[in-house]
Amino acid sequence: MSVAEGEILEALATVIDPEVGMNIVDLGLVYEVQIERDTALIAMTMTTPACPIASHLVDQVNMALRSQVPELHSVEVQLVWEPAWNPLMMSWKAKAQLGWE
Repeated sequence: MSVAEGEILEALATVIDPEVGMNIVDLGLVYEVQIERDTALIAMTMTTPACPIASHLVDQVNMALRSQVPELHSVEVQLVWEPAWNPLMMSWKAKAQLGWE
């Protein structure tokens, strides 16, 4: 059975950045999703390289994907810093939630 990118993004949208109270997909922290056979490859960033909860969010991504997408046998998360995250990467939904419409 194959896994769709949309299924991965739905699972990732359940991961909440506790500092902002918003999911990592709408925040624009997920840069790329690749699916190779039964492995999900996730490239993501943090709002700042000095983010104190980076390892927590990576753990949450792993747990969300393993629990919500049981077809996956492996999850690989790569933290990337280029391009640097900025508020323009947020979805319209995130901007609205923060009152930045």
